Amino acid sequence: MKLAAVAFYGFALGLLAVGLRELLTGFEENRCSMTYMFEYPEYRRVALPRRVARLYPAYGLYLYGEGLYAQETRALKLTGAPVLFLPGNAGSHKQARSLGSVALRKAENVEDGLHFNVFTVDFNEELVALYGGSLLRQTHFLHESIKAILRLYKHLKSPPQSVVLVGHSMGGVLARALFTLPRFNTNLVGLIVTQASPHLAPVLALDPYLLDFYSAVRQKWVNQAKKLRNVTVLSVGGGYRDYQVRSGLTSLPCTPGDPNKLSLVATAVPRTWVSTDHLSIVWCKELVLATVRAFFDLIDPETRQFTVNPEKKMAVLKHHFVRHPVRMLGETEDISISDFPDEWSEVNTLRLAYSTPKEGQVKYFRFALSSRRKAYSHFYCRSNNMEMTSWVYGCVHKNSSSCVHAEDLSTETELLPPYKILILSLSDLASFTHLVVSASNLNGKQFTVECEWQRQESQTLSVPVPHVLSFGFTVSDVSLNSSGLLHTIKLQHFHQVYQAFRITVASQCKVNKDRLPNVYRIHVPWFGEDSLTTVSVPSVTEFSGMLHTSRPDNSSGVLLQLHTAPNCQYKVSVRTSLPRVLGQILRFCGPMVPVYTAVTLLQACGGQLSSILNRRRAADMSLVVAKGLQPHKVNLPVYLVHILLGCSWFQEVWSFLYFPPMDALPPTQPDVGSPEGVPPVEEWPFLLSPLLYILGATVAYWGSTLLRFIMRLISVILAPLHRPSVTRDCGTLQLRTQLLVTLCLIVMGGVSCGALAIFAAFLLHFYRLLRLQMTERSLSHMLNLAPEKHKIAENGTVDSESLRKSKECNGAPLLSECALQEVRDDLQLHLCLSALSTLPVMLIAPSLIHWIRNLRYSTQLDPDPCWPSSVPLIIVYILLINCNTLKISNSKLLPLMSCLPLPLSIAMVTFSPLHLYRVTHFLLAALVPVALCCML
Repeated sequence: MKLAAVAFYGFALGLLAVGLRELLTGFEENRCSMTYMFEYPEYRRVALPRRVARLYPAYGLYLYGEGLYAQETRALKLTGAPVLFLPGNAGSHKQARSLGSVALRKAENVEDGLHFNVFTVDFNEELVALYGGSLLRQTHFLHESIKAILRLYKHLKSPPQSVVLVGHSMGGVLARALFTLPRFNTNLVGLIVTQASPHLAPVLALDPYLLDFYSAVRQKWVNQAKKLRNVTVLSVGGGYRDYQVRSGLTSLPCTPGDPNKLSLVATAVPRTWVSTDHLSIVWCKELVLATVRAFFDLIDPETRQFTVNPEKKMAVLKHHFVRHPVRMLGETEDISISDFPDEWSEVNTLRLAYSTPKEGQVKYFRFALSSRRKAYSHFYCRSNNMEMTSWVYGCVHKNSSSCVHAEDLSTETELLPPYKILILSLSDLASFTHLVVSASNLNGKQFTVECEWQRQESQTLSVPVPHVLSFGFTVSDVSLNSSGLLHTIKLQHFHQVYQAFRITVASQCKVNKDRLPNVYRIHVPWFGEDSLTTVSVPSVTEFSGMLHTSRPDNSSGVLLQLHTAPNCQYKVSVRTSLPRVLGQILRFCGPMVPVYTAVTLLQACGGQLSSILNRRRAADMSLVVAKGLQPHKVNLPVYLVHILLGCSWFQEVWSFLYFPPMDALPPTQPDVGSPEGVPPVEEWPFLLSPLLYILGATVAYWGSTLLRFIMRLISVILAPLHRPSVTRDCGTLQLRTQLLVTLCLIVMGGVSCGALAIFAAFLLHFYRLLRLQMTERSLSHMLNLAPEKHKIAENGTVDSESLRKSKECNGAPLLSECALQEVRDDLQLHLCLSALSTLPVMLIAPSLIHWIRNLRYSTQLDPDPCWPSSVPLIIVYILLINCNTLKISNSKLLPLMSCLPLPLSIAMVTFSPLHLYRVTHFLLAALVPVALCCML
């Protein structure tokens, strides 16, 4: 049995390791360019009112500067447009240097002295993603900082009326939380740019303050969406390199069709096209440049401040972050007919491929529309001349040579890494007779232009992706024999986040010659998470096919767009990737693993109590933990409740019993605008719950193994410091000492930090476990060295049956096999209790760390999320110190207590995935009866 358990959990550990490796390292290399400061950065502290400085002594407001600019702004007489950077979880205010430095360098090339004043807030690097007690305090300080910034511009004739906020991680959530303050003027902030900010839900909900904060922000932005239409919000996710905040969480929860909210991933941003990790998104040069360019385009030339026009703001953001056409939306270029030559190069073939010569020349190609309308649906053109100038026009010809009316069609141009492309639908060109493509290179720059007529139906194929359970053995492939420049493949049945594929594209060309690179693009219609791969031709390229968000209802499927080379053949193969599937499961369902770890340890504790009830002895910890994997007893009732909640009568009963809503992971679909703040329950996490249970049980099994190893190691180290003991009562406390220690710890938790008191009580119980381990070790050595007559009980024999019953060992001497067996039973019991007690300590660790880091400002943690549960936890931990198998076996509560872990496990899985702090409450409910058994 033990060998089978080791083999099973060893295999499960391998699966967990593969998934973690894929999650943490299975992504592209960091292709971000570093931003550098050309002069030494300076952070000048901005004086705040005394009341604000007294209320928030740990926080500060700074102005970023370099070189001459830093000297000119020492008196804080500012004339630029204010931008405020907000660091995130454990973030430093000095992270603003990338944005500030690039903005300063960019301003040197701008006329009229237009520039930005970049401010940054110091939040004392608090762990607000794990401890929510500081979020409201930081929000109030942010409000005061904005008012202080705007006061610095009072000397101007036209001072700025608002501040642009750039928030990283939780800083972006704080920016949106400003609008929940009752006295906040919504006109103070008109634009918010967030970077890797988990807007949809917290990554880990370790205390109720964090969820209450998110619920308030969500309700404000969903319920009062019309009042906040003047506020433009851009959310940028990092992509798969960011394993701390998955990009699906960066989706803005807003009402459908909100025109002033935009969510996307950095891989889809033009001129960026890279995935960033959670920190590099702040200094990634490509993304910082896109942000700064957008800021300069957002300046109103009359006021020299940020525009207040919501349409203009969104048009600029879409220009730099979505499509990047030739010019801004709404701007037109006057086209003079005289600019066109009298002679054209008529193109009568289906495709044009032209490379400009070294000598500069004027060159225009003309395509007649009349003969192509019936046979073709689209016109496709691309050029690696990356200068953003007009290059495709629609013309009306009255005769064979002259163009009497022309219109610029280049506004629909889209940038790809190696070239720009333009796709025109012929149905939208009914008013034109010809298309004109400019290939002029007056500056002598060489580039290539390729255009062709396309029949979209013939160049669009469909391929069903393999099932996720095919494990890579099934391959779906398709061959492209067409010689077109653009092919589209519909990936059927690819719409869930747990799906992951290896996509291979092999290209072969009959003639070897220089060609434009190929671009393979995975296009996700319902969310801005496109990813691009640029390769040479011919080649064999493999890339991942994964999703950050699941497909909403009535949305089109995922498309694979291939910008290919002419006269080449392509073969596309799609197969399931098991490592990436495991990585996706951990990415989206990771918070469920600690819940199932707690369930496994709780079931192991129940198995230990059942063993004491039936055999009056404790079982080996590894065996009871191995048997803690019982998905048929835990998952089936939870899934049944999930199904029954779809019935109205069961919902009424559920509400009548005042049960909270059934917990679920954050939704994987973007833009979920539920005003109640309760994410909808999705089906697929329940289907994956057995696998998640196995992974959680694996953590519990090998974690308990590690705990036993650590105990033995520490006992060997500390053994010389303690007098050898041969009794099971080693490390226990007298009743008076228990009362005194409990009272002291409760008072300490009330005046300082509840997590500190809980941790101290846990250490006392841990010391009891250490003494048992040392006693077991000492007794084993003594019995091995003692003469045989000392090993025999008083009746002269050692009956194996008598060893199973503690009553027959009551009269045995201290140095006997019975005494050793008693110590071993207590050791196995306390190992289970200690493993179970470790989880609450791990969950309260962020509160303890936050308190320690803020000791110089306050000796009391306020608010303290641990205080409600700290008193019973302290009492239970202290009572468990004197617990042993004899007391439990003689307790009348033991039959009832041994049945309690299963309903608690079911309740934990039902109510804890999104509220991890509830795990502590359920574990406390399981430990209280054990402590009572030691007393009654």
